[in-house]
Amino acid sequence: MSSKIMPPAHPFDDDKLREECGVFGVVGVADAANFVALGLHALQHRGQEAGGIVTYDAEVGFNSARRFGYVRDNFTSQSVMQTLPGEIGIGHVRYSTAGAKGAAIRDVQPFFGEFSMGGAAIAHNGNLTNADALRRELIERGSIFQSSSDSECIIHLMARSLGRNIPERMEDALRRVEGAFSVVAMTRTKLMGVRDPLGVRPLVLGRVGDGWALSSETCALDIIGAEFVREIEPGEMVVISKSGVDSHFPFRRQPSRFCVFEHVYFSRPDSIIGGRSVYETRRQIGVELAKESPVEADLVCAVPDSGTPAAIGFSQQSGIPFAMGIIRNQYMGRTFIEPTEQIRNMGVRLKLNVNRALIKGKRIILVDDSVVRGTTSRKIKEMILDAGAAEVHFRIASPPTAWPCFYGVDTPQREKLLAATMTEDEMRDHLAVDSLRFISLDGLYRAVGEEKGRNSSCPQYCDACFSGEYPVAPSDMISKGFAVKAAE
Repeated sequence: MSSKIMPPAHPFDDDKLREECGVFGVVGVADAANFVALGLHALQHRGQEAGGIVTYDAEVGFNSARRFGYVRDNFTSQSVMQTLPGEIGIGHVRYSTAGAKGAAIRDVQPFFGEFSMGGAAIAHNGNLTNADALRRELIERGSIFQSSSDSECIIHLMARSLGRNIPERMEDALRRVEGAFSVVAMTRTKLMGVRDPLGVRPLVLGRVGDGWALSSETCALDIIGAEFVREIEPGEMVVISKSGVDSHFPFRRQPSRFCVFEHVYFSRPDSIIGGRSVYETRRQIGVELAKESPVEADLVCAVPDSGTPAAIGFSQQSGIPFAMGIIRNQYMGRTFIEPTEQIRNMGVRLKLNVNRALIKGKRIILVDDSVVRGTTSRKIKEMILDAGAAEVHFRIASPPTAWPCFYGVDTPQREKLLAATMTEDEMRDHLAVDSLRFISLDGLYRAVGEEKGRNSSCPQYCDACFSGEYPVAPSDMISKGFAVKAAE
């Protein structure tokens, strides 16, 4: 496929935090590429810009296919899948959080490198906060980069390592990087998985028949009929071969700082995180929100689909009926049409429509997962009022997003985040709603199982997008003048 530029995101999506990326791998299964494609399909919510698969077959060697767009459009045809033989394979779905937006096909993972002891491919979910410095250093020493992705630094660091084998070289490389990484990698015979010492991004291990699988989320194990075994621990590296799973910890042990926004928005509601159902956690967020910020109203409605579990929890706690006041067009995708200006001005209405007969004359509580720029919230409010609602009350299932993420989430510059420049009351006036309340940080922590709130004992989450306390200093951004608060 040519290195085309992807069309701009739909206006509704443009006001949401972008899911980082998703990784998946299998070993010891026939037609591994088919399993990887199914896994990536289940992880499509983590990246819709592009995807790729690499496999190895003893007769033909390493094979790869990388494409822009959805998995269903690129990795379902027999003509493509026949080019990816083998019993081991890894894959990646991408939204560009590092590198150029709308980038060339060379930025699509997995990345491949040929070393003296054989080839290896890697797929990375997260973001390396010292990638700029590493890239400059590597280029000065002779490395030639093919992409704009921070993940390519890992391949070049592996090439310069003196490790005796590829797992050792990967360990050496990952000791040099900072930030968040969950990496799935493969050689001719081994599948590898690594999480950064803080465990910011997720990675799980599953058993599929006589083989094994690694995935960003448990929902992708479900789709291939794999048994969930356990989560890869923060700072753990697993090397999987025919002889089984070898686990060790090459990094200094540190308290976990898992991304709390995985619970709020990124992960699929049918996944399990830390032994907890994502759906149940989101429902509990709604319960806490109703306790903290009650309001008299006639209906609780979700901004679909991510606000639905919290809206159900809010309804159950408050006793106010839940109703589908907003209907989402499930078929409005990125490739709907090349929008004319007239169609673009329809904005959110292309994806969401108000159930007018239900809304008219009612006092409505709208539950959404977050407010980023606020542009979509204003449009949804206008739609609700146009449908005849008497009042509109926003309840947000996350604290105010006031700081950018540097660990694999595409957030706007800080000055473009509504909560960075306005108080909660100012945001209410800006959105022109009857009331606006966010769940507190303590309330969010209680919803994810910390009964005493944020100040309870481990596990401690990464909540930098809410608190501004970054567990790993974003070195590249600090060098550019970005001021951060010290982590507690």
